[in-house]
Amino acid sequence: MATAPLSSTLTGVLERLTCAFGRLPGIGAKSAERLAHHILKCPDDEALALALAIQEAKERVRHCLVCFHLTEMGETHCSLCRDSRRDQGLLCVVEQHRDLLALERTNSFSGVYHVLLGRLAPLQGIGPDQLTLEPLAERVASGQIREIILATNPNLEGDSTALLVAKRLAPFEIPITKLARGLASGSQLEFANKEMLSDALAGRSKF
Repeated sequence: MATAPLSSTLTGVLERLTCAFGRLPGIGAKSAERLAHHILKCPDDEALALALAIQEAKERVRHCLVCFHLTEMGETHCSLCRDSRRDQGLLCVVEQHRDLLALERTNSFSGVYHVLLGRLAPLQGIGPDQLTLEPLAERVASGQIREIILATNPNLEGDSTALLVAKRLAPFEIPITKLARGLASGSQLEFANKEMLSDALAGRSKF
């Protein structure tokens, strides 16, 4: 069987790299192509460092057993859950890790978090069973929580998720609040600026 021409092989490799970048969220075809060509042009150690960082992240990053934020292999609790200075009675419920990070950047929240690892999206096959709802209920049942802040995104799916969480936690009779609606409807927490998120936390109201 004849060997494929070298140029054809290189084109195939580059195409696969471009397609891999194109599968990343927010990366269009042109951006994927630029990234692929950047990898080809950058020094070998820079490209290999990126590959190693990706490999280590996939192998070592885990979910915290308490709040489901990210932690590393060998650590059962994330750095936030291990921080004794944080108010363990004030619990903020978010959809994703990126939302938690956005709120942390405000430096205006001293409580703890619970990451749902998603939001209700029936059309995408994401229902209550795909969220960390029951572990959340178990945390609240411990009796340590005095307020629950629902910090889901201000859109239809986020509001539906907040309603689901509120209904599940209603039997515990613990005050449930929501972020103030300074956040524009349809927006996402991870893209809101620090001042807006700080105001939303400070102005939270009863759910």
